[in-house]
Amino acid sequence: MDFPLFFLDHIGNRMLMALVAIVHVLINHPFAVGAYPIVVLLEWWALRKGLPALDALARKITFLLFLITTTLGALTGVGIWLTAALIAPFGIGSLLRVFFSAWAFEWIIFIIEVILIVFYYVTWDKLTGVRKKWHVALGAALAAFSWITMAVITAILGFMMNPGQWVSDVVTPQVDLLGAILNPIYLPQLAFRTSYSMVTGGLMVLFMLSLFTKKDSDLRAVTLRRVSLWILAWIPFVALGALWYWRVVPEFMKQNVSVALLSMKFSQWHGQFLWIVAGFAVSLVLVSVWGTVSPRRVPTVFLLVSFFMGLWILGHFERAREFVRKPYIIPGYMYANGIRVNEMPIFQRDGLLTYATYARHRTVTEENKIEAGEDIFLLACSRCHTSTGLNGVVNKFNALYGDQWDPTALKTFIRTMHTARPYMPPFPGSAKEAEALAAFLVDLKARPRTIHGAQSAGVSIPQIEGKENKDFPSPLGRGQGEGSEQLKEGN
Repeated sequence: MDFPLFFLDHIGNRMLMALVAIVHVLINHPFAVGAYPIVVLLEWWALRKGLPALDALARKITFLLFLITTTLGALTGVGIWLTAALIAPFGIGSLLRVFFSAWAFEWIIFIIEVILIVFYYVTWDKLTGVRKKWHVALGAALAAFSWITMAVITAILGFMMNPGQWVSDVVTPQVDLLGAILNPIYLPQLAFRTSYSMVTGGLMVLFMLSLFTKKDSDLRAVTLRRVSLWILAWIPFVALGALWYWRVVPEFMKQNVSVALLSMKFSQWHGQFLWIVAGFAVSLVLVSVWGTVSPRRVPTVFLLVSFFMGLWILGHFERAREFVRKPYIIPGYMYANGIRVNEMPIFQRDGLLTYATYARHRTVTEENKIEAGEDIFLLACSRCHTSTGLNGVVNKFNALYGDQWDPTALKTFIRTMHTARPYMPPFPGSAKEAEALAAFLVDLKARPRTIHGAQSAGVSIPQIEGKENKDFPSPLGRGQGEGSEQLKEGN
């Protein structure tokens, strides 16, 4: 409640974050974590067997990796920070408090990784002859540092699914870095991400073969066979990692899977969808077997389709992983709208607007009901929903109630929506604020319009009668409100 609200209507904050994060993962896992080890092995094999053509092929692949990972990969990596800071400053702030030193370490590793990428490529033709082994060692270091960056971030992603004992004291959680890193999800997720990165890295190299080699060449056949063997060697670890990962996912998250995979509208088809995913996975295995047994006969189109299928599975996994942890950012500590679990009873008792720094109104009246309802929408709903765009509330309620909306029914649904849809946070306001939100939604249906966030509408801090703004109550004990005492006395 202490930050101005950035809101990107129509596209939505959630979609903005998803686009940046998924693009980054689609580059990081196959291109950096998965492909660099393969390129280094190809270079090592070329050195050992005296195959200059294979060395030249590895160099061409490295150039493309260098180009993509240092531009789009690096930009989206930084973009995740900027996007998260805009749309969820409360969430990223809590994570920084716990993982500050881990993130600092990851940034150092990332900078070293970028330096190694540059040196690995620019010294390819300089470290030759007896010094070629040092170039291979440089590549091995690059591969290791690429994996370390993923390993650190995976600890944070695991924490966001199950923080373990960290939330045992919900008022002042202990900043136990080692305990936070070794959360119950960390090692299973790391096992799955590592092995799947190696598989998609192999698929990416097969894709490169279709660009840089002739179909019937010996170079293509030899390389395709070895990379296909690499993929087949990692596939059992993908299966084991996925099973291990699934076993430690909290039960309430498993209940969200059908919606996470296909959205609420198509959730009843999730069984058929899983069969499609299984079919894709089997086809990747068959292509790899084909590439091992008879590499000259594998059609180029199969290499292309396999790569994009691997990317699609990875991207959809990221989407589902982000959704299943709803209604939380950090389970047991913070909801997806940035409201802490232990704040919820205070807000529901006193009202959300009472503690909102950047809102036009502190209380709901008949005169300001529509504007107050819009403030509540921005505070409680805008992290996931838009007005009439992607995941728009108007479309959602049209599907639920048709063309005729009853404000009383809307108010009742708003106050009980967490029961009907557990992946949505409880409504964090009073009964009067639920009525105001319902009134705003009815008005929004009647007069569709763009809702502006602080980045375009500016901010407003209304004066509280008889008080300085700095003295208005805070449920976290930063102000003078009685809610802060209740939080201190009883978790």
